[in-house]
Amino acid sequence: MYRIGIVGDGYTAADLLRIISGHEEVEAVTILSTENIGKKITDVYPSLLGFSDLVCQESNIENLAGKCDAVFLALPHGLSVPMATQLMEYGIKCIDLGADFRFNDSEIYNKYYNLTHANPQLLKEAVYGIPELYREQIKAARLVANPGCFPTSAILPLVPLLAAGIIETNDIIIDSKTGVSGAGRTPSPTSHFCAVNENINAYGVGTHRHAPEIAQELSLAAGSPVDITFTPHLVPMNRGILSTIYARLRPGLKGADVRQVLNDKYGQETFIRILPEGVMPHTKWVYGSNLVHINLVVDESSRRVILLSALDNLTKGASGQAVQNMNLMLGIEESRALNSPAVFP
Repeated sequence: MYRIGIVGDGYTAADLLRIISGHEEVEAVTILSTENIGKKITDVYPSLLGFSDLVCQESNIENLAGKCDAVFLALPHGLSVPMATQLMEYGIKCIDLGADFRFNDSEIYNKYYNLTHANPQLLKEAVYGIPELYREQIKAARLVANPGCFPTSAILPLVPLLAAGIIETNDIIIDSKTGVSGAGRTPSPTSHFCAVNENINAYGVGTHRHAPEIAQELSLAAGSPVDITFTPHLVPMNRGILSTIYARLRPGLKGADVRQVLNDKYGQETFIRILPEGVMPHTKWVYGSNLVHINLVVDESSRRVILLSALDNLTKGASGQAVQNMNLMLGIEESRALNSPAVFP
């Protein structure tokens, strides 16, 4: 039985505990907090009653060192770097659900997160944690950068097409809608019920921090710089992301070529479903699951490819993918504790 620690007590931490409670080879042995020290985690999240008896402890290395085989860092940006640096000195594997290790270039991190990266050398070691793309590297990793939820929804459908060279690398448009849980547990004026209910709005237009993360991974797949426009929108639902992506098909290719590339890449993957023609993804179909639903429409006369993807932002977009990464890092079967359908209705 592997021993797991969680640093942080937000929504992603709660989802980690929900998933790990059904894991046969892993036990969550400690959870660290800053705001709820001394409280039972079930006082913070009554949904975990009967599934976890952990008490929130102070956030320090002493509460993890010698007690854990792997640790999830579910922290705001800037806080994971010092903790991951120390944990790895103790031989503890780390999965960071924040943004501190997602970029290959520390200058991009510095620019978009308004922080100077405290350990840029670790960026060379960190593996970007989309298992369907980097499975073998994750298996050997000590440090995995769990991707952002929006990037996961955009990167998965686009990477195979760019790698195969069947879509243009310029003028890719990514239009994404997300539920309110993506804003985190701490309330803000923009996430209150009265602000969100009966409303939809774009935010971070032209400036969102996930845009350079998406561009980095797409450019690696294409082998050259990729030009994207990314716009997220907040919609009045609890969880889920729907991304609609527009790209240009290269001359001489057809819609069947796009579908074939996606099927070849993901046809044997446990958590990715390429839907039948004409069936468009719904966020409700992946609610609470580690699944991604993808489909496409191609207008061959204009060479416009329209890709759609749906995932749960807290599961495949965060905690589920983090557990998937942990399983690989510890040599456990990849789908352990994750192979369940969505909650519907």
